[in-house]
Amino acid sequence: MMKRFFIGAAALAMTAPAIAQEAEEAAPKTVAEVMEMAGDADWIAPNPDSTIYMRVPHGLIVIVLSDDLAPGHVEQVKTLVREGYYDGLNFYRVIDGFVAQGGDAAEEKDKGSAAASLVAEYEEPIPDGLAFTPLGNFDGYAPEAGFINGMPAGIDRERDSVWLAHCTGAFAFGRNNERDSASTEFYITLQPQRYLDRNLTVFGRVIWGMDVVQAIKRGRPNNGGVIENEEDWTPILSARLASDVPEEELLDLQMMDTNSDVFLELIEARRNRMGEFFYVQHDYLDLCQLQLPVRLKPVEGESE
Repeated sequence: MMKRFFIGAAALAMTAPAIAQEAEEAAPKTVAEVMEMAGDADWIAPNPDSTIYMRVPHGLIVIVLSDDLAPGHVEQVKTLVREGYYDGLNFYRVIDGFVAQGGDAAEEKDKGSAAASLVAEYEEPIPDGLAFTPLGNFDGYAPEAGFINGMPAGIDRERDSVWLAHCTGAFAFGRNNERDSASTEFYITLQPQRYLDRNLTVFGRVIWGMDVVQAIKRGRPNNGGVIENEEDWTPILSARLASDVPEEELLDLQMMDTNSDVFLELIEARRNRMGEFFYVQHDYLDLCQLQLPVRLKPVEGESE
């Protein structure tokens, strides 16, 4: 009773403008309103030493690698990229609604300094100080789902386990049936494939050029997605770390900081869509439905 009285008394003591301001601040925001709130401090540039620029004939694909998890896979792909391993190889296995797989279909190219095979990093102990932003609602594939520095992820605190999730644009290595058989062949998910979580190692995601990935020619499902005619394979013209790309060829990309207050506001705005168009709010947000906002950095003096 005392608590209710105190709240009531406090409300009575507030002026009408203050009450109106408090109500306005508490009102749910639309996605557009949240995006308008985002200031320069809420956007961060990808680490150029952990970003791959992959060029195919019809466009550019930009992949950000994990700086927090799967260090063995990250180091492997950096080594392969630095040594030009993927240059001249192809996307040769592409299954509509599943993945686009690239690399050496013949498995004959010299791996150079890269490891012959990798120890699986499907899930890892939770690192000290790991920044994890939870969605705050049920997820069918993890006790908690959320984001780790821009990467969709799952976490299980009871098992001291964390992993990156197979949302659209996930970048991962394929493998044979053997657990530690991943080496060089990568795939990019064309749609969410969460059932693959903790069965293969995700260690990056496409942040730019997903339309380019989606435009890659598909194979027939009855052939395992492998494109039978090699002339229809999509060649990888080059793959470079952004730190090795000439400055004039770089895009001034920025990702929304998933550790920011604005991103928390975006989670809530996407959980229950507000605005005149929506009649029903579902109070639920799927991990893979929340695409990380990415933009080209605005030129000073120009509007976005």
